[in-house]
Order: sequence, then structure tokens, then C-alpha cells
Amino acid sequence: MNATADTFDRPAISLVGRARIALRILAMLMLLVACVPLYYLWRILHLHNPWPRIFLGGIARVADARVRIEGAPARKGAFLLANHVSWLDIPVISGASGSAFVAHSGLADVGLLKWLCEMNDTVFVARHDRRSVHTQVEQVRAALTDTGALTVFPEGTTSDGLSLLPFKSSLLSALDPPPPGIAIQPVWLDYGPDVARMAWVGEEHGLDNFLKILARRRSVPVTVHFLPPLTADESINRKVMATAARERIITAMSGAR
Repeated sequence: MNATADTFDRPAISLVGRARIALRILAMLMLLVACVPLYYLWRILHLHNPWPRIFLGGIARVADARVRIEGAPARKGAFLLANHVSWLDIPVISGASGSAFVAHSGLADVGLLKWLCEMNDTVFVARHDRRSVHTQVEQVRAALTDTGALTVFPEGTTSDGLSLLPFKSSLLSALDPPPPGIAIQPVWLDYGPDVARMAWVGEEHGLDNFLKILARRRSVPVTVHFLPPLTADESINRKVMATAARERIITAMSGAR
């Protein structure tokens, strides 16, 4: 789902752009075929499983994302609160941090997506079912134990990347209070001056955004800013967390302009 804006006019993709799409999708499928058997082998051997991170980081590289990292994720485990611009956010963040993700429960209805998400310890959240909060808390803690990081997009949808939508504190219910020893860390994904061409907004279909990025001739510059974790006072409850994290990202965005 994406933020409401003007009606989207689907751009025409050139023949060369379509060739890039085909080659990049083929590369992604080859990457998937290589990583899946290794993922299950590591799982059988009960080893720490790096293959979801390797796969997703590889997807970012296939899409020609040129990722630069500022700061660092908290070493002892972190819950990352990030702005949301495009589908590319997920492979970029995972490649940079090894993070799992919190996703809307609707994705669990799509067989292939559910399978891929579960391999990366995705926590599916039923946003309007308060009875599931206890289960979500346990899933969050399990995902953090396995991956060391878990990302949520508190805007609840994608935005234009130039501004920040209000953060929905309800998406942080499973962190109220935060698990002991887990940092709450804001993350700003900065696509630079080309962000408008990357953003998934308006009535653009998700598939169109996916194909548009894969058709690009130019690389995709993106800087992942791991901002300072929230203090104890900024983490006392989910509403305070949401406000403090949003203000920290807005400050970083303003300072870069």
C-alpha cells in the first residue's frame, strides 16, 4: 500500500528498459535458486543463517543500488524504525543490517511472498486485531534473537521520500515496553535528489514501481543513516517512541538540505 497522491500515469518502458528488466529478473531468480538450498542446509545444521541477508542484499545489487552506510546498527540487537519510500527499502536495509521485518498480515495470504518472508523471520502483524498483540510480542522477540535486528516502517505506507508521514504508534505495540537490551534505533533511507523517481506514491501499482526501478539505466544511490538509538526516556511507551523516532529522522533530513 502507498500514500495517496495524484493519479498515476504509467510511463512507457523502452525496449532497452524491458531488456534490463528481463536480465535483472533472471539474475534474481538465479540468486534465489543458489541461496534457498543453502538456507535449508544451514537450518538443518542449526547454524546462524546468513542466507536471507545475502539474498536480499544481492537483490539490491541486482537492482543496481549503490548503498552507502552512515552510522551503524546497535550491536546487541535493535528495533529499527525507518522511513518507507519503495520496495527497494527492504533489500537495502537487510543487506546493510541483516534485519528481519514487520509486515502487514495481508502478505501472508500471498504464497510466494509468505514463503520468502518467513525465511527472513518476518513478523506478520494484524493491525486491527488487538488480541494478537501477545503473539506478536513473542514473534518479535524470536526474530530479534535470530537476526539481531527487526525493522518496521511506522508510516504504515510509502511516502515521497521528501517528507515524513505521521508515525503510527499502533505498529509499535509489540515493543511496549521494549525487550531488555534491545535498542530502538531510527533509520533514514536517503535516495538523494533522484528520490521522486524512486518513490512509490499515488495510484502507482507495486508491480509498476518494481519494473520502473529495474528498467533504470542509471544506478540507484541510497544512503542508509543509522541514527543514534532512542534514550530510555524516549522509549517509555510506544507513543513517545513514535514521536521521538520521527523527530530524529526529520532532523537528519533537514540537516542534509
